[in-house]
Amino acid sequence: MTKRRSFSEAEWAWLEDVRVAAAANPFGVERVALDRRLLEHAGVAPSPEPTSAEVREAVRVRVAVLEADGRADIRHARAKEIPALRATLLFDRFHAWCAALDGHIRDQLEAGPKPLRVRFAAQCLAELEQLGFASDEAQRVFAAFFQLRRAYYFISDALIGSSPCMHRLREQLWNNIFTHDFLQYERLLWNRMEDFSTLLLGETGAGKGAAAVAIGRSGFIPFDAERGAFTQSFTDIFLAVNLSQYAEALIESELFGHRRGAFTGAIENHEGVFARCRPNGSIFLDEIGDLAVPVQTKLLRVIQERVFSPVGSHEERRFAGRVIAATHRDLEPLRRTGAFRDDLYYRLCSDRIVVPSLRQRLREESRELDDLVAHILKRACGAPGVELTACVTARIRAGVGDGYGWPGNVRELEQAVRGVLLRHSFEGDPAARRGRSGAWIDLVEDGLTAQSLLARYCGRLYEMSGNYGEVARRTGLDRRTVRKYVLMAEATADGGAPAGGTAKGPGGRRGSGRKGA
Repeated sequence: MTKRRSFSEAEWAWLEDVRVAAAANPFGVERVALDRRLLEHAGVAPSPEPTSAEVREAVRVRVAVLEADGRADIRHARAKEIPALRATLLFDRFHAWCAALDGHIRDQLEAGPKPLRVRFAAQCLAELEQLGFASDEAQRVFAAFFQLRRAYYFISDALIGSSPCMHRLREQLWNNIFTHDFLQYERLLWNRMEDFSTLLLGETGAGKGAAAVAIGRSGFIPFDAERGAFTQSFTDIFLAVNLSQYAEALIESELFGHRRGAFTGAIENHEGVFARCRPNGSIFLDEIGDLAVPVQTKLLRVIQERVFSPVGSHEERRFAGRVIAATHRDLEPLRRTGAFRDDLYYRLCSDRIVVPSLRQRLREESRELDDLVAHILKRACGAPGVELTACVTARIRAGVGDGYGWPGNVRELEQAVRGVLLRHSFEGDPAARRGRSGAWIDLVEDGLTAQSLLARYCGRLYEMSGNYGEVARRTGLDRRTVRKYVLMAEATADGGAPAGGTAKGPGGRRGSGRKGA
């Protein structure tokens, strides 16, 4: 007699689709199609954009059928069936505990660095063990649940916006934390992410710090079943240091620490940021483009060998965290002149993420201004209401118009909202307004040809995006032509080949702040 299949063909197709959905990026463009497919499996006519509640209920109904006849247990499944069944059961249990996990996140934010007891942990662990997970695996899975929810919380809450560039940013940040395949991450990489450094690029005030916080507070934190709490508070695993605020002589001490007597004024031992970083933690090095070459050399050793020595000591200490670096500066000319080391650059950019400017965001989606104002007012006033949001937004638009360049980005918008609350008006940055109105005058006075004008435009776009493909898409030119014009713009800005001439040498981006850039 032939042995009965554990799952019918229809059930197997459903399990596979749930497995794909469980691995997918929730901010990715393919996620909507996957959710619609899960609803179709349940016989539900999907809406254009299914809600998470609809999808959760559709999967819950079918998992309940497996539970009723004893098939919701990975210990009883065939080897080839385990990956899909395991992913489906995890998908179901994770969504069942989302609300409780969100509540714990809010409680921990209020509590600060002391890890809180997780009141619902025992019940969740018992459910996982009932589904066939061993005790230690259940604890790791529970920790992964908490990490997933934290990542979603911090990415979606701090980085709002409906523009395409913000959709891409949220997708990139999720991949930075979990890779492009969460199930692969959960199986192989959850405790191996320290070697994956991140370089955040973008204009001042665009939100690089918020992106770094989203990554840093979303690291994996083990769960201690005996204490009923996670081993650390996520509020305590992220450390930030702005390198531009320290004198060159003090940066090494701030990063690596020093021993008493190491230099004049070192009257006691000092723990640097690398020593203070907890296991599973992250260090955010802001404005890394300002770092002197000798310190870059020592930082490179830390990232490569995972060891460092305090100033005035030969003791080697281990660093077990992850490095996130950021700069608003164009690193390409710094690398060409040797002011920024190539080997450090390549060690930092396991992932390279460009945080879009507010100017780009509003160009792609003008309604994003309303969303951002509402978000800022919510933080400032609690529940501001629709009328106040509309009033503040209207005053900002009346003050600067739709074409304002927002040189200070989101940081400037935050001050604009506060200014409207105080003065009922916002005039914008006078220098920025003069620059906008004087742009055409500058072009006429410079006597630019059509070719040099196109070179300047391509150079500016490349300065903003750092990507030849993006410039090609925006201008309708091919990549080789774009690269030629970017090189031409750079040579002109640096006093090299004249506009319209041929620029030779390695490619790179133009410096910022030059007339007419």
